[in-house]
Amino acid sequence: MTIKTNNAALGHARQLIRDARVARDTRDDWSEHAPDTDQENAFIDKHGYAEYGKWHLGEDSEKSNDTKGRYSFPFGDFRRLHRCAILAIESRAAQYDHDDIATAAKSLLEELDKD
Repeated sequence: MTIKTNNAALGHARQLIRDARVARDTRDDWSEHAPDTDQENAFIDKHGYAEYGKWHLGEDSEKSNDTKGRYSFPFGDFRRLHRCAILAIESRAAQYDHDDIATAAKSLLEELDKD
């Protein structure tokens, strides 16, 4: 498994922050705010996997483009970036030695917390 930072998603996350499309929720809220399987499938049906991928900081290039398994470390609900998701990503990525993703999450947190 070769999960790397999804640069398209990182750019998308930064744009969401610039556009103030963020939920400034707390650390443990992500389990309640994350999209469920039905919401993910509906988004994919409407927008496709490329757009779905833009909501995930991790990407495994060894997996097919048209699978959910290619994408990991989700950060939003397909409308807004969630601060709680970025916090979860930073912690989980560091725990599993995905240092580039942890660094990207940390940079997003810094942008979020500037205000």
